[in-house]
Amino acid sequence: MSDPLSEVIALLQPRAVFSRPISGAGRWAVAYSAFGHPSFCAVLEGSCRLAVQGQRALTLAAGDFVLLPATPGFTMSSFEAAPAVRLDPNASAAKVGEVRHGRRGGRPDVRLLGGWFTFDSPDAALLVSLLPAVVHLQGAERLSILVRLVGEETGERRAGRDLVLTRLVEVLLIEALRAAPGDGAPPGLLRGLADVQLAQAMRQMHGQLARAWTVAQLAKTAALSRSAFFERFTRTVGMPPMEYLLAWRMAVAKDLLRRDAFGDFGEHLQHRVQPAGGPGSGTLRARHQDGAARWRSFSGFRTA
Repeated sequence: MSDPLSEVIALLQPRAVFSRPISGAGRWAVAYSAFGHPSFCAVLEGSCRLAVQGQRALTLAAGDFVLLPATPGFTMSSFEAAPAVRLDPNASAAKVGEVRHGRRGGRPDVRLLGGWFTFDSPDAALLVSLLPAVVHLQGAERLSILVRLVGEETGERRAGRDLVLTRLVEVLLIEALRAAPGDGAPPGLLRGLADVQLAQAMRQMHGQLARAWTVAQLAKTAALSRSAFFERFTRTVGMPPMEYLLAWRMAVAKDLLRRDAFGDFGEHLQHRVQPAGGPGSGTLRARHQDGAARWRSFSGFRTA
């Protein structure tokens, strides 16, 4: 059966991994503006405070792992109050070597290994919107090992480095997201997959993408009435089921177009996608055809 989480990570196409050690001592605080790219960190020893814009402040301790799929603005600091030094994440990302905050000399109070990467998918914003803004895991030993491996690979120039880093960050993303408590997550992919009945319908959508699904058919796979399924899916995932299905179809189609592999899949979707019930679904095929045409025009793609 299809695995929606793995498919979303694969379609996001994580690339270009960067990593470096971070430490802090004494009284310190740094405020980063929004970065936009995904970032992560593992706390190796000590503790500090993390306040992500729009989220509750977190206490990070040794063994913790944090993933920010879109990295909004955030402040990291010691527990003692200190004026925040404002930093540009784009300028900071270009620097190499350890980053030290606060007192320069002596043993640090906290040591972290942080990093960031990019998503190559043209639909990254849409796919990332299905993920939690912050993933904070405690006692994440497996993730700490992965982050260390990323750090080691980043610091060396061995053959196959880029491919190894890409695979490591794919595993890191899957491990972090599947370890996150889905039932407490905001509306999105993880919360939908944490609902046993909705997860069944989502797997069917991903597994039979070109099928002319109706809300009633999906409701049946979830063992729910049509109205109950529509309301529960919209509340839990953050969008109606047909909108989710259309968005996923378009994301897959765009990826195939970029790789010059649309071919029969596009023709199949064009002839099979029919109005599938639910508000606004009568325009589904027109939106798909128009979207594919606009993507070809925007990307410069041309069919033979």
